[in-house]
Amino acid sequence: MWETVLSLHQLASPDPFFAPWRRTACRALADAGLGPDIRLLTAIAPISSYFPDFLTPPGHTTALETGIDGVLSTARRRLRAEIDRLLEARSCPSGRLDGIGAGRPPALHRLGAALRRYHAVALAPYAPGPLAWARRDMARRAAVLLEQGSEAMLNDLCPGLRWRPPVLEVSYPVARNVRLAGRGLYLVPSFFCHNHPIGFADPELPPVLIYPVARTALWIPRTSSAERGVGQGLEELIGPTRAAALRFLDTGHSTTALAGRLCVSASTASRHAAALRRAGLVATERLGASVLHTRTRLGTELVHGA
Repeated sequence: MWETVLSLHQLASPDPFFAPWRRTACRALADAGLGPDIRLLTAIAPISSYFPDFLTPPGHTTALETGIDGVLSTARRRLRAEIDRLLEARSCPSGRLDGIGAGRPPALHRLGAALRRYHAVALAPYAPGPLAWARRDMARRAAVLLEQGSEAMLNDLCPGLRWRPPVLEVSYPVARNVRLAGRGLYLVPSFFCHNHPIGFADPELPPVLIYPVARTALWIPRTSSAERGVGQGLEELIGPTRAAALRFLDTGHSTTALAGRLCVSASTASRHAAALRRAGLVATERLGASVLHTRTRLGTELVHGA
């Protein structure tokens, strides 16, 4: 969800690094007739010192649908407060954001659909490149952490960030202090994050720091037929229902919960989970009278086209 929101910023005002991606993405979005979706998304996630925190739910989520579910299940009181803050910061009429702020189902449905369509056209075709950059970055940070310790890792995290014990100083568009108070700091490498790290506006949310991955050259997005077919290829390989199940299982699901997500019976969901388990794509753990299915590393790599 962070990549989705931050890519919208690069779509509106790109750094030269992202210019080739912006050209191809804009053509694809226009060809798909997604103008209304883009206007809605850029209104709710503008390039400014504030956009609503509910667009980027906290936690470790690798599946788009899980992230969108988190957005659409935001409490109405929070929706209203964050949309009001956005409108106040932008000093503009509410317009199309009124329904979202009120938590009206049709407006939330439009938001979810816009996020899905935008991601499918502007991000999914180019996912292998950004994913590889992020994985390399995480591997390098992990090596520094293990070999030199956390202070060395923090000092080397990105430009504009300084570790001065016991304070981590970050170049930020607005002055603010985040006190961990015993809570951990969740570090998230981002391909579309640019210029400076960012985090949640609400200090009560889990502390998160989104930082830009190291980049050394212009990114020329590749759109070969093989890369364009990664999403469709999974369905062709294992069937649409099992492909959907594998995407949902980035987090643990009981058989009943998985059946609900897939809109199938519990027995059918159990058969699909068993087939995925035999292939080594899903692990199943018994918890009392129920079982919990979770995607394995191999399953995750298959989902992401590795």
